[in-house]
Amino acid sequence: MTTGTRFPTRAELRAWRDFIETSEAVRTEMAARLQHSSGLSPGDYAVLLALSEAPSHRRRSSDLATAVGWERSRLSHHLGRMEKRGLIRREESPADSRGAEAVLTPAGTASFEAATRPHLRDIRELFVDALTPAQLAAAGEIMAALRAHLSRG
Repeated sequence: MTTGTRFPTRAELRAWRDFIETSEAVRTEMAARLQHSSGLSPGDYAVLLALSEAPSHRRRSSDLATAVGWERSRLSHHLGRMEKRGLIRREESPADSRGAEAVLTPAGTASFEAATRPHLRDIRELFVDALTPAQLAAAGEIMAALRAHLSRG
């Protein structure tokens, strides 16, 4: 143990556990609802969202991995599964023949659009409606503080 190390207090650990347990419960319920309503996993939805927001609905695999916060190998495997389902296709990059791009297909666009409305309703029901406007603003501030702290590390 390093001299001067300060461990979390009992109250701080309770807040941490509440954060972990509650965020996992919300994510699990959101994933189940997304899968049930659309047949898409949260990973599928994240990839389709990132591609839908990209110019010409295409992104280099390395950029897409960064956008969804995944390792490139995880993304590659996931894109293979999505490609088999017809949601995306992979093409050589017109700008760089060494790289590949993921391209949103018409079927992928249709799946994403069909999933979005129920997904947004679930976000409202499970997250937004559970909080007062002040709590929602505080949650946003907390998440921004955590992101800023992580980016400094």
